[in-house]
Amino acid sequence: MALQKGTLILLDYTAKVKDTGEVFETTREADAKSSSLYDANAKYQPRLVSVGESWVIKGLDDALLNTNVGDKLTVEVPPDKGFGIRDSGKVRMIPLRKLGDDAEKISVGDAIEIDQRTGIVRFIGSGRVQMDFNHKYAGRTILYDVNVIKSLDTDEEKITGLLKRRLLIDESKLNFKINDSALDIHIPEEAFLVEGLQIIKRAITNDIFKFVNKLEKINFIESYKNTKPEKPQPKATESKSAESKAA
Repeated sequence: MALQKGTLILLDYTAKVKDTGEVFETTREADAKSSSLYDANAKYQPRLVSVGESWVIKGLDDALLNTNVGDKLTVEVPPDKGFGIRDSGKVRMIPLRKLGDDAEKISVGDAIEIDQRTGIVRFIGSGRVQMDFNHKYAGRTILYDVNVIKSLDTDEEKITGLLKRRLLIDESKLNFKINDSALDIHIPEEAFLVEGLQIIKRAITNDIFKFVNKLEKINFIESYKNTKPEKPQPKATESKSAESKAA
């Protein structure tokens, strides 16, 4: 049976530009290493996707609606269903001085932010800079090598997947318990100082309420341990040492 809209799945894939073969995204460690994308600090694992709900680009999302768990396929995504058609109106010349102190540091190919938009430097000369505000892969056909690993069907699987998506921690450190219509989530200590933790908790709440319908309440629990320094052990007095030697 084909996957339905809103089904949570784990998706393993590698994405590359069709005409150049450039790999720009992957969930697979081997593909990352073979394409110079490898980051030793990154965790390569299947990605959580809600089918048909724009968690991935449209061309891939559309294709997933016609797949089954266990399918392996190559999906070709044209620009209009990928990163967009190139728009010449998004290519602008700006004065080099507008970059301020960073003007001497930039070079062709750099991605920089100007007027709250990120663009790529295409040309520098005569006191001007040509900026391209199109997406880096606008106008390109993209190929996805896809493996639909599994669907998350139980409430426990869904909650685990949604927590990992937002907290970005190891699954072994996730701790939660369902009590009828309530869910208790224990926030691991290593996440206490994560920037924007309150926003992350709100996003987790919205996600879980959407995919686990029976829940009516979610409790976040943060536990703190009293880490008192150990008291130094008393040293033996000289008299006791002397008695010990005498004995």
